[in-house]
Amino acid sequence: MPAVTVPFRAGHEGYASYRIPAVVRTAAGTLLAFCEGRVDSGRDWGRIDIVLKRSTDGGRSWGPLRVAANNGGDLAGNPAPVVLDTGRVLLVQVRSAASAAEHLIVRGEVSEADGRRVWVQHSDDDGLTWSEPREITEQVKEPGWRWYATTPGHGIQLGTGRVVVPGNHTLPPAGTDVGDEAKYNGGHCLLSDDRGESWYLGYLDQNTDGYINANETTAAELPDGSVYFNTRNDSPSPGNRADARSEDGGRTLVVPFRPQAGLAGPVCQGSLLHLGDPDVLLFSGPAFPAGRALMTVRSSTDDGATWRDAHTVDGLPAAYSDLVRVDDGTVGLLHETGDFGAYERIVFRRLPVTRLT
Repeated sequence: MPAVTVPFRAGHEGYASYRIPAVVRTAAGTLLAFCEGRVDSGRDWGRIDIVLKRSTDGGRSWGPLRVAANNGGDLAGNPAPVVLDTGRVLLVQVRSAASAAEHLIVRGEVSEADGRRVWVQHSDDDGLTWSEPREITEQVKEPGWRWYATTPGHGIQLGTGRVVVPGNHTLPPAGTDVGDEAKYNGGHCLLSDDRGESWYLGYLDQNTDGYINANETTAAELPDGSVYFNTRNDSPSPGNRADARSEDGGRTLVVPFRPQAGLAGPVCQGSLLHLGDPDVLLFSGPAFPAGRALMTVRSSTDDGATWRDAHTVDGLPAAYSDLVRVDDGTVGLLHETGDFGAYERIVFRRLPVTRLT
């Protein structure tokens, strides 16, 4: 049986490009692989749908392409799925009000009212069908925020039942309202204590001194109940990763974001997964510092303080990724890759736990 499959390939099944992978295992054991299906190009704006494929055999094969969320001719993206203890699958996402203005939001040239807003859907039948989307923007977005993104990758439900979905946003420094050079990234997380019925903001990391710019963030619950956050750092501090820790379920950071130079690589998104048994924390992301290539899974046995390379999948271009526990002996890695560029296809790899630990 294949150890590597290709659920999404650019230019196939109605989409010019597929980006931003996320994967979860449902209570029934089905793998749901999500990504953005970008209709016209690989750009971050325009007509974009959230698409998915299902696998009932541990990622060895995939069913037909399904559209989980669309926003007409505009954007529905950044899928952040969370499997709940009830079996329900939440799908948190962002939507843009106007696709033509989406790229202007990145540069801060239009107001936040024209920018990305936050929505949630759910599935109670293992990802076959999805509820109508429900907007939660007013609960989780502060005035003045411009660009807004959830995760990318999966969110988590803590042992307490709380749902945690990392996020990021951009904001200008005081007294400035336009211009890319005046834009700062901010990190935050979305929290729900009633399984997605209502939401509120957890920690805010809005450091505008240029040392740590928390961007795309991933989270994992550690054995002691604390939450470890790891983020893409868009600033010239040591390394391109930063990490933080919360002891109150994401409400605040007991250890703020600080450089994590042990995870060498380019400026890029990454993914976390705590295996539970064994007590090992995994991180996936490209490991080639000069560019997005060399997809590598790294492991930590001290809750993210230090890391070692556990497995490099190949030497090809590679970018965004997400990790999932497939079964007791297998970890799944869904990631962007290609022969000549990192966005030619999204592949799924089955990796033995023994190789990673």
